[in-house]
Amino acid sequence: MAETSKKRGFFWRLRKRLSAFLLYDVIAGLYKTLKYFFRPSVTLAYPYEKGPISKRFRGEHALRRYPNGEERCIACKLCEVICPAQAITIEAETRADGSRRTVRYNIDMTKCIYCGLCQEACPVDAIVEGPNFEYATYTREELYYTKEKLLDNGDRWEQELARRFQKDANS
Repeated sequence: MAETSKKRGFFWRLRKRLSAFLLYDVIAGLYKTLKYFFRPSVTLAYPYEKGPISKRFRGEHALRRYPNGEERCIACKLCEVICPAQAITIEAETRADGSRRTVRYNIDMTKCIYCGLCQEACPVDAIVEGPNFEYATYTREELYYTKEKLLDNGDRWEQELARRFQKDANS
């Protein structure tokens, strides 16, 4: 140990002792803190400020309607088949005109992995993942989405969803 300090020299030893005595590391840390203290903040105050959402964002599920108010879902069950988490369950019935419509459309959001395969598989763009990312609940039961809840989400976000689809079609 004594040999290594002799090899380093007098000035090296003096610098080490002065830096320990003068609290060089503390002063350097304070300098860095003060430097960043007066810069603008890079974080968001979340509930009050919301950051930009990616155009590829996959949020809360919604069932869309046609402009005349009729449901888009034709009960083809492609979304139910393609769902890797098996979160979607559909029951369908045949109408008098021969078309099929859903009687029950449930999504268990506790199982959903938000992969977007249901949206990709839908031939009529009935099931979509909307822009909403604030859907925390107090109970698990609220995370079992029924057809009515999904249609309500679709009605609430239809303007935004239509704008997104129009933007995708143009690009």
